Parts: sequence; structure tokens; C-alpha cells
Amino acid sequence: MKNIVFAVLMSLGSLPVWAQSNAAAGIADFEAERSRLAAERAAIEARVEKERAACYQKFAVEDCLRDSRRRRRSETDHIKRQETAINDIERQRRGAAELEKLDQKAATRRPQDTPEKQDESRQAQKDREQRAADHAASRAATAAEADERRRQLAAKQRANAEDRAKAAQRRAEAPAEVERFESKQQKAAERRASRERQNADRSKPRGAPLPPPPPASPASSPSR
Repeated sequence: MKNIVFAVLMSLGSLPVWAQSNAAAGIADFEAERSRLAAERAAIEARVEKERAACYQKFAVEDCLRDSRRRRRSETDHIKRQETAINDIERQRRGAAELEKLDQKAATRRPQDTPEKQDESRQAQKDREQRAADHAASRAATAAEADERRRQLAAKQRANAEDRAKAAQRRAEAPAEVERFESKQQKAAERRASRERQNADRSKPRGAPLPPPPPASPASSPSR
């Protein structure tokens, strides 16, 4: 019996704090908790309807609706985990009660039982306790694996969202980059053309010097 009690307590480690406290104290009001969770779910749905109506009044309708759906999914997942915890505690408590009855029954020796029969009963009880302990430990391990998968998926989604945001930013900046590149190319071409004109001016041959003016003829004397 000690094995199954230990397994139940170990499995409670993966449940919410309220579930651990109530299960350990043995005073969990399962119906009240289910009613509370149902009320929370109804409140979430009512809020989502209001948010949906408000989103259609905004410019970024799809972004608003996506945020609302993400909050709804996160909150309903939390409710589902609590409902699963309630069901687990209820099953474990029933199983522990049944095992307690079997343990008490096996501990009561009947006069007609032979020593061999008593040994078989004790071994059968141990086997049942071990199977129950293995089952409880398996459920706890499965719940932990599921939580880890959810964390990994959330991390992957965040990384994908960041990659998409970076890609969108690069696309938005692409026209400016092209304009800067073209401007740089144009300035380089203008500099090359200027250098070529300067080189061409320096390489032109200079013109031949002009001939000197002819000597002035002597003035003729006036006739008489």
C-alpha cells in the first residue's frame, strides 16, 4: 500500500497548487470545482464575443482577431489542465480506496486459509500495488512530456514569428537599399566620365604657332 500512496503523491507534483492541497487534505469538492471551471469557460466565451465585435471596428481586424483567439486558446488550455487534474485526483482516490479495502481484506487471515494461500494473497496484493504505482508514475511522466512538447512548440512558434517579422522588415527596406545602390553606381559612373574627359583634354596636341607678321615696306618719297 505504501507504493501506491507514494506514486499518487509523486503524480500530484504535476497538478495545480489548489489540486495538490485539496487532494492531500482529502477535502476536494470536485463538483464545485467543475462548476467553477464551467463558469470560467462561459466567461471566456462571452469576452471573446465582445472582443470579436470590437475587432471589426478597428483597422487591423485580422491582427486583433488573432490576438483574441490566442488568449482564448491559452485560457481554455489552462482550464482543461485543471479538469484533467480533477479527474486524475478522483481516479487516484478511488483506486487508493479500493486498494485499501483489498489490503485490509488480505490482512485478515481466515482460519481456512493455508499458509500457501496466504502467501499467494500477499503476493497478489503486492502485484496490484505495483501495477497501480507504475500506472500513476506513467501518467505523471506523460503529463510532464506533454508540457515539454507544448513549451517546445511555443518556442518554435515564437522563433517563426520573429523570422517572419525580420523577413517583412527586409522586404520593407529593400526599395531603399536598391535606391542607395543605384545612386552609388551613378555617382561612380559620373566620376569615371569626368576622369576620362580630363585625360582626353590633357592628351590633345597643341596647335602650331602663328607665323610672324611680314616686315613693313619703306615709305616711298613723294614725286615732284
